[in-house]
Amino acid sequence: MSLDTFRQETREWLAKNCPPEMRKPSRGEPDICWGGRNWEFQSNDQKLWLERMASRGWTVPMWPKEYGGGGLSREEEKILREEMRAINARSPLESFGIWMLGPALLQFGSETQKKEYLPKIARGEIRWCQGYSEPGAGSDLASLQTKAEDKGDHFLVNGQKIWTSYADKADWIFCLVRTDPSAPKHKGISFVLFDMTTKGVTTKPILLISGKSPFCETFFDNVKVPKENLVGTLNDGWTIAKYLLTHERASIGSGLSLAGMRSLPAEAVKSFGRDASGRLDNPFVREEVIRAEIDGRALLATIERYKAEAKAGQGVGAKSAILKYAGTELNKRRYEAFMTIGGSDALEWESARSDEGTLAREWLRTKANSIEGGTSEIMLGIVAKRILNLPEA
Repeated sequence: MSLDTFRQETREWLAKNCPPEMRKPSRGEPDICWGGRNWEFQSNDQKLWLERMASRGWTVPMWPKEYGGGGLSREEEKILREEMRAINARSPLESFGIWMLGPALLQFGSETQKKEYLPKIARGEIRWCQGYSEPGAGSDLASLQTKAEDKGDHFLVNGQKIWTSYADKADWIFCLVRTDPSAPKHKGISFVLFDMTTKGVTTKPILLISGKSPFCETFFDNVKVPKENLVGTLNDGWTIAKYLLTHERASIGSGLSLAGMRSLPAEAVKSFGRDASGRLDNPFVREEVIRAEIDGRALLATIERYKAEAKAGQGVGAKSAILKYAGTELNKRRYEAFMTIGGSDALEWESARSDEGTLAREWLRTKANSIEGGTSEIMLGIVAKRILNLPEA
């Protein structure tokens, strides 16, 4: 099939199958579909959109069809995203399984693990969380102390994770554990998967300045993890961890770009109107909005370039730090602009009019963007050392 034919058929399918509600601007967190066994759909349209996209494998369009994906080429996947943006179609599913664990399983998982978990991720049947950071192991992640003792047919996991996003809502966790305490810190780590309902797993939400939070403390007290849930080779989990981190940082940068976000120009026009020439009737806000839009499109172009390089076998690697840093700073600037546009009304905290202060809470939430997934300082350090090859101080 030619790309022109694929585009036409994709356009027609989306026009027929994307429900009206799924074409409206997202209101933020309430409109995000995370899936999972305990997920409650916000509307029938949200449920229908996920089912229809998953049936075509288009929740993970480039994954192989045998694992629940669409089997699309890079060019076809790009066309799909372009056609979705053309009708303002929302993403049918957001998932740490899609952004992080899925790519790691495709690269390092056994065939049994791929067939067991990947189709369920693609259909939104398992919601995952990430067990990486610990109270004493944040930027220096390899210092992690959560241990997994070999008990024959299973590991016995004890320890604590922190900043575990949506741990209180997740079904399963992909987790870094120390399996050889005597080895150098990067060498004695393994990568395991286990159900969050396993006996000995508890979570405690961490309240943020926004009054809400996706983050949790996660505790493991003699948690039994079957040996078959080990991904890759024992004590070589750091290899998987690094690979996954590049996808996490790239996905954070991509997710904080213009795609799928509330429209900054539309909000500005709503607040200030247009002048006689049709331009936004506030020159100061107009400049801020235009700069954010240009930077957003530049980031999207950079993402496309890196994807093309990855297809050519060059990989993303340390460049994911650029995407993460740029996406972080852009998202923070965009929300500052939203607050400027909204004026004092944007500070409304609890009312039906403000949807319980959604905008203000999202603005405060963006302050964590420069910490999660690797701090901005760490990202700049990676760029300086591994891309610019600058000498150390």
